[in-house]
Amino acid sequence: MRYVALIFALLFGITSYAQVTQEIFESFKLQERRDVHYYFPENMDETKKYPLIIVLDGEYLFEQVVANSKFYSRFHGMPQSIVVGINQSENDLRYEDCAFDPDSGLPSEKGKSFYEFIGMELIPYLDLNYSTAPFKMIVGYDITANFMNYWLFKDNSIFDGYVSISPTLAPEMESRVPMRLGIIEDQIFYQLIVEGEASNDKQRILAMDKDLKSIDKESLHYFFDEYTNADHISVATYGIGKAFDNIFGMFKPISPKEYKTQILTSEEPVYDYLENKYQGIVDMFGFSKPVELNDIMAIYAASRKKEDFESLKPLSDLCKKEYPETMLGFYFEAEYYEQLGEPKKALRTFEKSFQMEEIDFLTKEMALEKMDALKADFGF
Repeated sequence: MRYVALIFALLFGITSYAQVTQEIFESFKLQERRDVHYYFPENMDETKKYPLIIVLDGEYLFEQVVANSKFYSRFHGMPQSIVVGINQSENDLRYEDCAFDPDSGLPSEKGKSFYEFIGMELIPYLDLNYSTAPFKMIVGYDITANFMNYWLFKDNSIFDGYVSISPTLAPEMESRVPMRLGIIEDQIFYQLIVEGEASNDKQRILAMDKDLKSIDKESLHYFFDEYTNADHISVATYGIGKAFDNIFGMFKPISPKEYKTQILTSEEPVYDYLENKYQGIVDMFGFSKPVELNDIMAIYAASRKKEDFESLKPLSDLCKKEYPETMLGFYFEAEYYEQLGEPKKALRTFEKSFQMEEIDFLTKEMALEKMDALKADFGF
């Protein structure tokens, strides 16, 4: 496999799981060498899948994207991701890579080769050699933000997420993007970021935003952010974090606001909310996420507050799987039996929880108090 990869990309040779490396990628499609930066999360696990983020204008945007990726994954706002930055500033390569025909608005011959370099060389290499998730995202600025839209014109886009920062639009792009996103049935995240100051493309971008907002379909997740104090240069630094917040919002732990406005107000069983949240991650991103302790505690609190004690049983089963060495699973199961009116089962299950490790607010003393109360009430 490594031999094939080296034929595929000469001199590529990434140091195994180094955090950041810069390498020369020999592209057969471009017939030239390209400087590429790679960021791999520390302590990568072969059993896990990592989303892939391709960053155009790598000299300007790569470090910003890496910093935001590390910060958000550290605080659970998004999964750890592999970030790849393609350098394009030397000799104004970005204008050659992303050039388009002034009449048709379609990529030039060099643009077609650059398109194939990313889709047919760089990404397949990473998919072959690293544990990449199905979810892939691309980030671009100015002319490179326009270029990434060409992947929407394919029947099956290789990218699921697009972060477009102040795009310099090709002819008719403001109508072509909404048209394609209105047709595509796959889940697509599309973030459009624009500065506040006037520009040659500002009105066209706002027209595109208007049409995108009119698309009513569950598979399109569209976000628009305008930064009134930013100009065309500074806007590149404004919106990346917010874009990650929008696109990977489902990964964040249940917030107090989410708890109050969505869980407590829902007519569905409380446990269904947790199940749907984590199944939604699998459906949208192609891999599962370990269940956060914060989310388990939120569902437990809501089950008690709404007196939805039936939700305690599947919650206890989940805890036995996710936190098998702790008291969580047996303690919640014991409370379920207690509310069900089965004190003997509750007592035996509290005894099991007493033998497990303490976690969060659950202590052996609490289990012992429950056991003593049941013995006193029922004379065991």
